[in-house]
Amino acid sequence: MSSDILLELQRVLEQRKSADAEDSYVASLYSQGLNKILEKVGEEATETVLAAKDGNREELVKETADLWFHTMVMLADQGLSAEDVINELARRFGLSGLDEKASRTS
Repeated sequence: MSSDILLELQRVLEQRKSADAEDSYVASLYSQGLNKILEKVGEEATETVLAAKDGNREELVKETADLWFHTMVMLADQGLSAEDVINELARRFGLSGLDEKASRTS
């Protein structure tokens, strides 16, 4: 199942919290703190939007992978996981998008 790769990546991201920042890109992000992680999420989000706007499907997939990766680093930094997001998506499945959105603004 495709969610298995997300859960495996989550496991690796957790392990990298204790890795040496000199040896691991993810450990270096953690060591630079939340602002650096958020900067990377924002950068990847912008690159994803631009790839979609340009209609470059291959680049869009690659940039989306980068965005998901950095978002997962952010979640791990905050003590959350891909499973938390998957569970939230499952909770919303079958709900009207308009009803779900309305429930968040009430």
